[in-house]
Amino acid sequence: MTLKSALQDVRETTLSAISGLLAKLAYLASLRRAHGRYQHWGMEVVHGQESSERALKAAHSEILAGVLRTPLATLEQDLNESCQSSGIEGYKYAEKMQDQLEDLVPEGRQNGPAASHLSSVLQALSSLGRNREHATRSTS
Repeated sequence: MTLKSALQDVRETTLSAISGLLAKLAYLASLRRAHGRYQHWGMEVVHGQESSERALKAAHSEILAGVLRTPLATLEQDLNESCQSSGIEGYKYAEKMQDQLEDLVPEGRQNGPAASHLSSVLQALSSLGRNREHATRSTS
């Protein structure tokens, strides 16, 4: 039996079960508690608290970097995939994410360029979705 590292486990098991890059980012942000530490009961049982925390923090940074490197057109498609399980429209999902911006950016990076870039991306996705919905209603 091959043992996975904590980071491999996060990538190959936990995150592979979540559809959409933006949904993965929201999920990882939800694992960070008020004190800034990441908590995932199953990961902690298998890998220990410190290893799982390091892995979740690394995965959070990787997914954020992936979002920021992805072209807006691709993220627009990803948004539709990411919001399916939430039951809300894409532009509303992007707006909700923007309201949680501080949580979406890993600890210590909330006031940096990554946070500003992510805010711009989420605002653009929200605007695109809102405008598309308005255009669709106008032609109906």
